[in-house]
Amino acid sequence: MFSLFVSSLVLGIAFCAPPGIVAAETVRRGLARGYGPALLVQLGSLVGDATWAILALTSAAFLVQSNLIRWVLGVFGTILLLWLSWCAYRDALKGSFLESRLASGKNDFVTGIMLSLSNPFAIAFWLGVGTSTVSMIVPEPEFVHFALFFFAFMLGALVYSFFMAGLVSKGKSLVRDNLFRWVNLACGLFLSFFAFQLAWKLVQSLLE
Repeated sequence: MFSLFVSSLVLGIAFCAPPGIVAAETVRRGLARGYGPALLVQLGSLVGDATWAILALTSAAFLVQSNLIRWVLGVFGTILLLWLSWCAYRDALKGSFLESRLASGKNDFVTGIMLSLSNPFAIAFWLGVGTSTVSMIVPEPEFVHFALFFFAFMLGALVYSFFMAGLVSKGKSLVRDNLFRWVNLACGLFLSFFAFQLAWKLVQSLLE
């Protein structure tokens, strides 16, 4: 049980650590408005991650096997990413911390949830990694083992969320308007790339 807990905890941290759309939006909002917004984006994304994990671990993955549902989620995700990238480009043109603080979009927690939920391909991770991780450590896993895996994984992700938000807020004191402009531009390009990548995956799934 202990080895399963430790492995799941480390996996949760490793899952969140690679750069991605959540990290990009965390950096963008954290540098503009500090620790709180950065943390809320991270915590919101955990809600989406937990939802996909529960679907996979309870064998409810059939909900996203429908092409219609996958397309609705994918189109929504693409639109969301394009909108966030436009916000980043807009802030890059303004290039001012003050103007960014006065921006109307402050629903950071909801943004984190939507970024995570709008990716219909995330459940593939849980179906492939989640179940196999438990079965590799426990030959005949029971419900308690999957529950422990879920708890430890989310705990690791939660720890990383606080770490990431703190790291971004510390960097805020080192960033000035001109550098902030370039950070926003980079985040905008990053989010745009993910938007077109998601759209391309949807087109490929249609052609298959």
